[in-house]
Amino acid sequence: MIDLRSDTVTKPSAEMMEYMMKARIGDDVFSEDPTVNKLQTFAADMFGMEAALFCPSGTMTNQIAIKAHTQPGDELICDAASHIYNYEGGGIAFNSGVQAKLINGDRGRINVEQIEKAINPNYDWLTKTSLVSLENTVNRAGGSIYQLNDIQKIKELCLKHKLGLHLDGARLFNALVVTKESPKMYGEIFDSISICLSKGLGAPVGSLLLGKKEFIAKSRRIRKVFGGGMRQTGILAAAGLFSLERNVNRLVEDHDNAKLIETALKQCNYVKSILPVESNIVIFELTDSLKADSFVHKLKESNILCTGFGGQSIRMVTHLNADSKMCNKVCEVLKSLTISTTQKK
Repeated sequence: MIDLRSDTVTKPSAEMMEYMMKARIGDDVFSEDPTVNKLQTFAADMFGMEAALFCPSGTMTNQIAIKAHTQPGDELICDAASHIYNYEGGGIAFNSGVQAKLINGDRGRINVEQIEKAINPNYDWLTKTSLVSLENTVNRAGGSIYQLNDIQKIKELCLKHKLGLHLDGARLFNALVVTKESPKMYGEIFDSISICLSKGLGAPVGSLLLGKKEFIAKSRRIRKVFGGGMRQTGILAAAGLFSLERNVNRLVEDHDNAKLIETALKQCNYVKSILPVESNIVIFELTDSLKADSFVHKLKESNILCTGFGGQSIRMVTHLNADSKMCNKVCEVLKSLTISTTQKK
């Protein structure tokens, strides 16, 4: 089975599993797990930030960051396509008592002018704007990538208005291998960064929240309240170390495979439109001649899994467990569906 539903379906390699089994462990709630401590220090140094916190998921790291940056009754600004708004169970309101002001950006990317207009004046009857959250790459927008100079402009605005700036960087490394920018360049800009280890990097579980020491100390307390305090978790942290040390540069292969699929889709007469493929996410819309659920079923019959993404949209995500041979097979099946559709006409 070729599983392109998400890059979250990746499984640890034999080498990663061996690395995990050799991990030294301790009680992380007491900050005594040596492998967790090593992972947190490694990631913080990578981004040039003061500290990091290992958590079970990217949803948790994002939600911890929001709560640490805000007070109940505050407002954060984000794009309407943001993961923190669409796919984290209403956590902005549930966990932090904060509301979101949504901006319709350019494929998930909001700009400084839009943000400035969205900041509330300091009136008693308006919510207090306290946080701006960006996502890079943008999942719902097909893995679109921010330009660093646009982010720098947003940072200057946040400093001017004393707003926190958070990055949902679940797939940040996918962006970095494209732009050739360093993690430290992002560490210099953001007040907090969430990075995921269990997507393209291939770890079985885990995300990291990065920021200043005081911010991370506050975040540790929030993690405990959220039920995220873990004990002998060095085995999982070891997978994260392995992924950061060895699996970042290979993300280029996933991007190449996504472009292969994009090229094949452009030759298919049942495809209405395709979002530009910048990283490892392919989102396309089908014509009315082939319904989304039928398309997903047809591919499953050919041992290919993909995801309906609302309406007639389909998402495919390439990753380390879907190599070029597999993706070429996907392309063959996609083209065969074109021939079949033509013959039926």
